[in-house]
Amino acid sequence: MAKHYTPNKTISPDEPARNPGRQGKLIVFEGMDGSGKSTQYEIMCDRLTAENRDFMRVRFPRYDKPSSALLRMYLGGEFGDDPDAVNAYAASSFFAVDRFASFKQDWSGYYRNGGLILTDRYTTSNAIHQGAKLPQEQRERFFIWLYEYEFDLLGLPAPELVVFLDIEAEQAARRLRSRQAETDTVGDIHENDAPYLKQCALCGKQAAALYNWRKVSCFADEHERTEEEIHSEIYEIISGLIPYLPVPVL
Repeated sequence: MAKHYTPNKTISPDEPARNPGRQGKLIVFEGMDGSGKSTQYEIMCDRLTAENRDFMRVRFPRYDKPSSALLRMYLGGEFGDDPDAVNAYAASSFFAVDRFASFKQDWSGYYRNGGLILTDRYTTSNAIHQGAKLPQEQRERFFIWLYEYEFDLLGLPAPELVVFLDIEAEQAARRLRSRQAETDTVGDIHENDAPYLKQCALCGKQAAALYNWRKVSCFADEHERTEEEIHSEIYEIISGLIPYLPVPVL
């Protein structure tokens, strides 16, 4: 059954510092590699900037920061050249540490004072990319652990809304190959593993159903939707959340 996650307030280590009356909203753009998630994130950020909306951009992972050291080693194949070389729980911790550092260093004050945060990836990426390593019957338990770990135990904010760009694995793989050819780049251990990408696509749908993410399809009747069509749908979804936000006072 779909549900909206509410952190357990009694065990969050950051609770004494929080002001529930002023906390902002966190909107996450999510999707597997090749879904166009980052493109849609940038289009939305550019539009909100043009509309003089007050918000903050946050992107994960932060590859240029020390907190991403372990995840860079993992994605670069230093622990093994396939995703299963590091189990879902261990790899999730690599990414969670980077998010914790980002929150502490970059956006906790803005968020706690009522700001709007738009993120490209979040905890939800672990649900897709790490949950894909597990058998289907074990994934729901992993999703629950993941949300409790980051939102309750680490004290990270739970998202108000997750916009999930839904795409089939074969369609995503074609996009990735095209992008790599155009940019003369080589994919990481996730992007280069076709069976793994297939499981990511299935896992994303499963997580979206459990936590009631807002699904936006990248294709309609086997035809690829334009960036403009997808953006219009996402804007309609999130625009209702924005006008009611208090202006942050820092």
